[in-house]
Amino acid sequence: MKTSRVLRILAGIAIVFGALTVFSGGRALFGSEEARASVGNAVDFVLWFNFSAGFFYVLAGAGLWLGQRWAVWAALALAGSTALVALALGFHVMGGSAYEMRTVGAMALRLSFWMALALVALRSLNEGKVFHPA
Repeated sequence: MKTSRVLRILAGIAIVFGALTVFSGGRALFGSEEARASVGNAVDFVLWFNFSAGFFYVLAGAGLWLGQRWAVWAALALAGSTALVALALGFHVMGGSAYEMRTVGAMALRLSFWMALALVALRSLNEGKVFHPA
């Protein structure tokens, strides 16, 4: 499978993942009392980060789909910022604060996805595939 095809698939996943992240994060932050209660011991800074990042997931995914160079750097920034928030979550957990195990799993999934997407995008950029000057 060509790198550009893999990148397009990952970009499409990023767009859908971002939309779902905004929806679920918005529901947890701004939804009914029942919706807010369903998140359990949510870690506020992680919840707010993920909700905000969801908009950038959509933007970066669209940019990668369209072959824009800036989107490679956006994917790298998302991977880096997710790593920092995951690290902060680790300190939060080690400090004995309340959390949900699904939050740890979700952050691991997000970090893995954005690291993989950023690496594929960077590789495509370095190989001169699909990217157009922005």
